[in-house]
Amino acid sequence: MDCLQQIALFSQSEVSALDESAHTLFALAEAMDQRDTHTAGHSERLAGLSVNLGIALGLDHFSLRVLYRSGFLHDIGKVGIPDSILFKPGSLTDLEWNTMRSHPVKGENICRHLSSLAPVLPLIRHHHERWDGSGYPDGLRGEQIPLLARVLQVADIYDALTNPRPYKRAFTNEEALGILGQETERGWRDPRIMKTFFRVNESLLSELADPELNTMRSSLHQLATRAIS
Repeated sequence: MDCLQQIALFSQSEVSALDESAHTLFALAEAMDQRDTHTAGHSERLAGLSVNLGIALGLDHFSLRVLYRSGFLHDIGKVGIPDSILFKPGSLTDLEWNTMRSHPVKGENICRHLSSLAPVLPLIRHHHERWDGSGYPDGLRGEQIPLLARVLQVADIYDALTNPRPYKRAFTNEEALGILGQETERGWRDPRIMKTFFRVNESLLSELADPELNTMRSSLHQLATRAIS
């Protein structure tokens, strides 16, 4: 069974509906994406890429659902970050960085009151931790960092590198892989996950761009508006 077939099977899994509050959070997360041309489509790309990477790592369907929802909700805490910081074209001051680094905790607090989103909370909180313990907000290191947060992180960084931001241009695939390789050597990324990502990078990108995937987008997107069961 190829990757596309696995996603199709995965997207058709039986799941129960989320409550109205959770629907609102997903709508808010998508609206945040669309506020800026630099981030438009980021969540959908991240959700798809992290699910593909999860499949390559042999993760189960429950984990893939968690990854997909986390792709949409991981940065929801940025709703509490001023636009002057989010869209600043230059370098952030120390104080601004402290504010920016608060978004994982803010996001966890926004979502923690919904039991249906409980599996997503560790990914929201820990997707900026680093393998060597130098990340935030808790300075977790190695396998202290939840596995799914490590998977989501790789997809998140890759998408951020290969798309423009107010403070940088979009890097090519080769440039992004080079940066990720350097960060892995520096001790920031899980080397096992990065090894898998490097191995399947080309096929992952081609599958995400495959026209067949367009026929799945509606059913796959429903995973972001349904509960994990």
